[in-house]
Amino acid sequence: MLTALIVIFVLAYAAIALEHPLKINKSASALIGAGLLWTIYAVSSGESTMVAAELGESLMGTAQIVFFLMGAMTIVEVVDAHNGFDVITSRVKTTRLSSLMWMVGFITFFLSSILDNLTTTIVMVSLMKKLLDKRDDRLFFAGIIVIAANAGGAWTPIGDVTTTMLWIGGQITTLAIMKGVFLPSMLNLLVPLAVTSYLLGDRPVVPPQRAADEDAPQRSAFERNLMFFLGLGILVAVPLFKTVTQLPPFMGILFGLGILWAVGDLVHRKEEDISKQRLTLARALTRIDMSSIVFFIGILLAVATLEHSHILSSIAEWLNKTVGRQDIIVVIIGLISAIVDNVPLVAASMGMYHLAQYPSDSFLWEFMAYCAGTGGSILIIGSAAGVAAMGLEKINFFWYVKKISGLALVGYLAGALVYIVQYRLIH
Repeated sequence: MLTALIVIFVLAYAAIALEHPLKINKSASALIGAGLLWTIYAVSSGESTMVAAELGESLMGTAQIVFFLMGAMTIVEVVDAHNGFDVITSRVKTTRLSSLMWMVGFITFFLSSILDNLTTTIVMVSLMKKLLDKRDDRLFFAGIIVIAANAGGAWTPIGDVTTTMLWIGGQITTLAIMKGVFLPSMLNLLVPLAVTSYLLGDRPVVPPQRAADEDAPQRSAFERNLMFFLGLGILVAVPLFKTVTQLPPFMGILFGLGILWAVGDLVHRKEEDISKQRLTLARALTRIDMSSIVFFIGILLAVATLEHSHILSSIAEWLNKTVGRQDIIVVIIGLISAIVDNVPLVAASMGMYHLAQYPSDSFLWEFMAYCAGTGGSILIIGSAAGVAAMGLEKINFFWYVKKISGLALVGYLAGALVYIVQYRLIH
């Protein structure tokens, strides 16, 4: 059974990577892979009740992420419909792509530490559509945004799902993770930024032409500012909501979405139905790329079978016996997270290494937070941020491998080296 599961996962993964040559949508490949994996797992195990319970558990986790993703994307669309991003784009005066790259990189890095890497990627990739006309430029910026978002999310407890898991589990504490991982995370971003800014040289920023959908009357400054700051405020408040209520983030984003919807209806209550139609949340929901959301569901459910069948745990134990060195093991786990979702990898590691042996804020847990958080940038489907960017900009898997993966790998290794040196100097 285990061999069959691994073979099918590899084939599904290959089909996703070869989406364009095969002419098969990656969402279809992900769904077929998930369906086959769960079918074989259920039939081979012979424990239908147990498998159904595990599927329900996986579906609950997947649904939470999907609801969060849908809520965040809808908020971004509502803000965009009100020309809210003009608040930022009108203040961007640089005419050089390299300068814009540095600005976007740092904004994404710090915004990701406050929000999370997924939400930040959605916001920043959407923003690039307002600043850049050439698709090649937008794709390049989307790749850097993925790297910056994952790097920024790794050094705070609320910036990435894996750091949040380690934080809630007691493996890391807030101040320790911020002090220990900030410098490696920053270097993880600086290396790709330095290389790309050199490659871009003096190329100019080409702003987009006004789209046909934007021929409608421009909204007032009050509406633009209100919807922009309310939308951003809701996104920023989600981590606080989670901390105070202990409810999952998707509940906070849906609550905020309801507030944004109500405020929008109140602001436009005196307008004609036709004129306010494009501004409604219902219209925003139709503009969401459901294909990328379906892909997200498929890939998460596919990976879940590897977790429940203990394949990931077996890989972790094999690494422990074969490699032995803790720093190399964690670096390898980070590299594997570029292929397999980092959440089950970290979950497996948390089950394998116990707090009694490795106490809070030890080398293992801090380094795990960095490597698992940033290693996913190496491949486009290695992180939630990458999957979101892939859906929003229709990024080709092999284009990302050719243009971005090398930059992400160099930044990842540079940050890992800095953390090891920094830890040994301090401790």
